[in-house]
Amino acid sequence: MRGIKTQEPTGKKAPFSLGKALLAIVAAVFIFQLGMGIGSGRFALGRTDVQSRNTSLPSDLSYDTVEQVYDALRESYDGELTEEQLLDGLKQGLAKSTGDPFTEYLNPSSAQEFNNDLNGTFTGIGAELSKDNEAIVIVSPIAGFPAEKAGLRSRDVIVEIDGQSAYDLTITEAVKRIRGEAGTKVQLKVVRNGSEALTFDITREQITIPSVTSEILDGNIGYLKIARYADDTAALASEAADRFKAANVNGVILDVRGNPGGLLDSSIKVSGIWLPKGTTVLEEKRDDVVVKTYASEGRAQLQGVPTIVLIDGGSASASEITAGALKDNNAATLLGEKSYGKGSVQTLQPLRNGGVLKVTIARWFTPAGKNIDKEGIEPDQKVERTEEDFKNERDPQKDAAIEKLRQR
Repeated sequence: MRGIKTQEPTGKKAPFSLGKALLAIVAAVFIFQLGMGIGSGRFALGRTDVQSRNTSLPSDLSYDTVEQVYDALRESYDGELTEEQLLDGLKQGLAKSTGDPFTEYLNPSSAQEFNNDLNGTFTGIGAELSKDNEAIVIVSPIAGFPAEKAGLRSRDVIVEIDGQSAYDLTITEAVKRIRGEAGTKVQLKVVRNGSEALTFDITREQITIPSVTSEILDGNIGYLKIARYADDTAALASEAADRFKAANVNGVILDVRGNPGGLLDSSIKVSGIWLPKGTTVLEEKRDDVVVKTYASEGRAQLQGVPTIVLIDGGSASASEITAGALKDNNAATLLGEKSYGKGSVQTLQPLRNGGVLKVTIARWFTPAGKNIDKEGIEPDQKVERTEEDFKNERDPQKDAAIEKLRQR
């Protein structure tokens, strides 16, 4: 007989109580004490200093009707269900009820995938996803990997994955459908610019992304590319800055195009390569009230060195923090296209089962009070990179930055 997999004796009701289990789940939530934030459009760790405006909610929910739904499924559903499956669905539903696309329950396997993502190693197509209302949107295809090679672009809206609708999927659900073994293919149907329908057949690869690359161009311009803000990014960027300083470069290009974000702590430290200690990097607000101010703690090796930051529609979250901090403190000029606009803060709240609940707790603002979330940051000098530029591997944004620094 098909049904929920439990260890009940024949003819007796299963000992599992969904209501009691929910109470246990809620009681199991605790916040990491690591003092580190993640801002990739996904997570932030270690926040115990937030105040909720939901204090009017009852301390415990009534689960009577939830138990009724459970009993009905258990007794009548024509299919096989598991206890784990039901509990995962219940937790996902609680998170989804907020209406916030970034508040989400991750089961243990999804939580592990997140850790792999942050370390820059995974199997897939190499694209960062976000959500706009009910639509799954590409924040940025990662340079040099299948998504970019196939022609996907920032802000493409995914409407189908392997022929199935992507409407109303969570980001995690979309990622699971897109990922798979290296060498296999996934088909994505996207809508570009609100009207152009395109279909892409993309072969998955094992993807390992260095968070920082650097070089000295034409003998006197330092070029620093940050692909994401991981735990090694600040140290690697600082080492590159020391090399630039030793080479007495005339200017620096900081390239955060296509950078979907990462560790908040890392973005603050990177900002400190240009900003002296104590300089405001960003403000965190809840209900339009500043609840926390983050300041630079770096050595400011490149303070005073002419710097241009390259941004585009794929620059999101932590990369927007660095760009905004350098712009507002007059430490750099921004060149390129308007950034993505991901400025909400999520905390990671781990559960005993190995899963994670991420919850939006605040919004980020630049030192000058600019709201990053859903608004993005405008460049000081707008330079577009067209489809023809991508196809012919031209980079007018980088070229314009080099020329601007040469003229100084």
